Amino acid sequence: MPTSLAKVRSYLGTLFAQKPQAEFEELLLPTEDEISPRLSGAPEISEDRVRQRWSLLERNLSGRTANADELRSELLDPRTASRMSIYARNIENFIGTTELPVGLAGPLRIRGLFAQGDYYIPLATSEAALVASYARGAQAISASGGCSAMLVSEGVSRAPVFEFPSLVDAGRFVVWLSEQMDAMKEAAESTTRHGKLVDVGIHLEGNHVYLHLEYTTGDASGQNMVTIASHAVCRHLVAQSPVSPVRWYVEGNLSGDKKASHLSFQNVRGRKVTAEVTLPKDVLEQRLKCTASQLVDYYRVSSIGGVMSGNIGLQGHYANGLAAVYLACGQDVACVAESAVGVTRFEPAESDGLYASVTLPNVMVGTVGGGTGLPSQKAGLELMGLSGAGKANAFAEVVTALVLAGELSITAALASDDFASAHQRLARGGPSHS
Repeated sequence: MPTSLAKVRSYLGTLFAQKPQAEFEELLLPTEDEISPRLSGAPEISEDRVRQRWSLLERNLSGRTANADELRSELLDPRTASRMSIYARNIENFIGTTELPVGLAGPLRIRGLFAQGDYYIPLATSEAALVASYARGAQAISASGGCSAMLVSEGVSRAPVFEFPSLVDAGRFVVWLSEQMDAMKEAAESTTRHGKLVDVGIHLEGNHVYLHLEYTTGDASGQNMVTIASHAVCRHLVAQSPVSPVRWYVEGNLSGDKKASHLSFQNVRGRKVTAEVTLPKDVLEQRLKCTASQLVDYYRVSSIGGVMSGNIGLQGHYANGLAAVYLACGQDVACVAESAVGVTRFEPAESDGLYASVTLPNVMVGTVGGGTGLPSQKAGLELMGLSGAGKANAFAEVVTALVLAGELSITAALASDDFASAHQRLARGGPSHS
């Protein structure tokens, strides 16, 4: 990742105009000054622990502009303080909660294998114009009779790696491993009532053996579930293998966990869902303020731009809607890194209509476990009737349909040259606002 010499010279010129190089170098040296007080590692949430942390912060903020009492009143409001024990399984070093505005996008009509009906989808964001854009796309889809959505595959992976003294030893391990599927399933499923080990892939790289363990996880997103199950598999294999590895790790960075990867893009991580809609001419013109030819023309040039930039997949801005709905509904927001890959496709349809589809291979969502039981996030799921067991597949289809709505709206805004003016109008309060 080189930086051009011209940029380096420009940056250094700006930097050294402030102070000499030697003074900057001194700033970067390690110090032996006394370290600030250590936070307690105790996991429990109690009034005493929270009070101790705020006292520590008050001392740390002394002499700075921030006022600890004001900060405490914002983060530890009376309602949060009265029920802070409910966060015990979701946070460490607890000091309070943060607020984000939540808006609704919809109605979004979905005809799915699992999601059926009109949905108003809660989106938590601080980005003005985002909810308005998704709402516009949702209304265009609904006015066209709704979108079809289909969950086509599911699986959550973990990828342990084993290092052996030689390729020969690694090969012996693989030969033995080929007969161990039943034993691995038993070890994995001894740790969970809901997780099932359904497949194992083997990647041999020199004297390293990577396993790609694929699970179904019920209605949970399943990140922790598959980690614990995979650890049990590894311990069993190490104990029983006729050739001992030099070392092993429960994750060898092959699973695609919380990062965009070609392996996950080509397979599935979480739930793979595809959705489509055909919008007639009148809906395009009335709801999206553009024609099918304008949308297809922009889609064509943006596709080339995406290829030239090295995108994994082809899409406009999946991450916007995913992050907002994940925040509102208690999902692991870091999973947006892997969920926000996929393929958007626009094509002309009959009578000047537009065919549009999205396919997302890595929709990492759940309706039980993790943050889904927190009060506000559970409420977000319940607004859609999607809280609790038996709802995760429907939620994945709703999320994918939401992404389709966003792709339609942002493409229409760019194709009709309304993108900048919409942000000017909604995010900055009008042209006169500085």
